[in-house]
Amino acid sequence: MKASEIHELTNDDLKTALADSRAELFNLRFQMATSQLDNTARIKMVKKDIARILTEIRERELSEAAQLFEIEAQAASTADTALSID
Repeated sequence: MKASEIHELTNDDLKTALADSRAELFNLRFQMATSQLDNTARIKMVKKDIARILTEIRERELSEAAQLFEIEAQAASTADTALSID
């Protein structure tokens, strides 16, 4: 999964993709342990997909927190201005 595809997903879709990728990684590890895995490079690709998804989730959390901080700062400065006028 490309990063551009991950950016387009909703939060619920990201959680679903993360769960699916983790399940796939588990299955790949199980296949590797039983010597049934043909494409060992797939493990590396799935790990990178998981990292990309987790990064996108964290970026969204940080941007939401920054927006809330800005709103609170604006509200505080507005309240300070209203108090100083009186």
